[in-house]
Amino acid sequence: MIEQYIGIDSDYILIGLAAVAIILLILLIVALSKIGNLNKKYELFMKGKDGASLEDTLINRINQVEDLNTRTEEIERQLAILNIKMKHSVQKVGILKYDALDEMGGKLSYALALLDERNNGCIINNVHSRTGSYNYIKEIIDGNSVVALSPEEDEALNIALSQEV
Repeated sequence: MIEQYIGIDSDYILIGLAAVAIILLILLIVALSKIGNLNKKYELFMKGKDGASLEDTLINRINQVEDLNTRTEEIERQLAILNIKMKHSVQKVGILKYDALDEMGGKLSYALALLDERNNGCIINNVHSRTGSYNYIKEIIDGNSVVALSPEEDEALNIALSQEV
């Protein structure tokens, strides 16, 4: 009878409704599975915590981050001070051992060049002889000396100047 009014066989309507019901059942199963996974994640997140303790944990973490930021700023400030001080410290060293006198052996004399970042510093020359050991110091400004340098002092200076900072 219904076919007379609609003009469609009732079997097709039932098959269509059954297909829609199966699709809806599949979608329901997928949604329930996702809700179950979400529920597991929520329980893991809230395990052993109530709302107040979770809030306390978050506040503690925020305070820790703020403390770390404060410490980082202090470390950066101290690092800037150290970088300024480092410019004036010895950063380049050149040393040359040599025999000051031909009759002495063992290369007991030396020329030591000590320079900062801007190639300022000094050369210490220690001359060892049979009668004693004598130290001389010459000032270096911008990689040059006002006083004439011995060949050994000049070589020690060149060794120091060749170093990268």
